[in-house]
Amino acid sequence: QLQASGGGLVETGGSLTLSCAVTGRSFRSVTLAWFRQAPGKERELVVGMRWSGSTFYADSMQGRFTISKDNAKNTVHLQMNSLKPEDTAVYFCAVDTRRSVAVRIAASYDFWGQGTQVTVSS
Repeated sequence: QLQASGGGLVETGGSLTLSCAVTGRSFRSVTLAWFRQAPGKERELVVGMRWSGSTFYADSMQGRFTISKDNAKNTVHLQMNSLKPEDTAVYFCAVDTRRSVAVRIAASYDFWGQGTQVTVSS
């Protein structure tokens, strides 16, 4: 089970940190990722971290968004800086337990959090 939190309203240029608590499975052996979905658009990758610790980013978000995890608390975080109105979306945390190769596509993930709304005002 995944429980996301930390969404809210922020001004352009501001920062926000999302958290996702993962329960019910080993945290160390899965791929973790954050996706987002804006109204009328497909769900897209923001950033992810493989079980090895290596990270992968959507090209447009590298440098502004950072993923981290706390193995002791089974929690993954998404630090978002320099936010823009186009970052407004519902953000989802996701887990891939099968060590898929295609880590950038949503279909590779078998467990999802409920989503948390991030709104960036202009």
